[in-house]
Amino acid sequence: MEVAAAAGLTVVALTDHDTTSGWAEAGASVEGTGVALVRGTEISTRTAVPDGGISVHLLAYLHDPAHPDLVGELARTRQDRLTRARRMVDRLAEDFPVTWDDVVAQTHDGATVGRPHLADALVAAGVVADRDEAFATMLHAGAPYYVPHYAPDTADAVRAVLAAGGVPVMAHPRAGTRGRLVDEDTIAALADAGLAGVEVDHRDHDEADRVRLRELATELGLLVTGSSDYHGSGKLNRIGEHTTDPAVLAEVERRGRLEVLWP
Repeated sequence: MEVAAAAGLTVVALTDHDTTSGWAEAGASVEGTGVALVRGTEISTRTAVPDGGISVHLLAYLHDPAHPDLVGELARTRQDRLTRARRMVDRLAEDFPVTWDDVVAQTHDGATVGRPHLADALVAAGVVADRDEAFATMLHAGAPYYVPHYAPDTADAVRAVLAAGGVPVMAHPRAGTRGRLVDEDTIAALADAGLAGVEVDHRDHDEADRVRLRELATELGLLVTGSSDYHGSGKLNRIGEHTTDPAVLAEVERRGRLEVLWP
């Protein structure tokens, strides 16, 4: 929240992976920083097997954090991500000087342990220069050290977010450097399932991607959002480098069960 204020932002969304544990601390910082807070979660999902089982990150905005179906799925994902991270460390340790304790040292309390923490441990060990290098080499889906983790079906997750009163938005759909991409027919099917929006303005999208995604959003009646996808100093992404139109934010707030926490 303080970083957002220093960057001149008036509103910021907190969407940690598969958890809402940061909401209370961020919410308590609204008055002191003068930055409004959109509470959310970035849910790790996977498309149905006939679609290739492709990883999709689903943003859930302003949902009920206690909704039982969503709570259960997030808990299952967090637990499997933890055991998956341990398995990946075991593989990495065969070739590089990194241990599970090194990963834990890079993880804040309440965080969902994931590849970013493995990347930070590799940086701390001097194996790579930064997170981006780690993901481009040894942590990407095609690397021999990679281990998949449980993730709910994307369409099911969309419906769960809606049931929890949230607004489901597909994150960085054209981020090809992260792995295989879903096709437009799959995005259309997710829109039929209740997907509310698509993230267009993102560092991993070039101009052609953004033009086509805006066209697709118009065709499917989806909201268009933007995000810096800021993860701290470990990534090149800078907070506020991409934003969402205030009118879209107002519509997200209108649809969500929770309110934006305004100063």
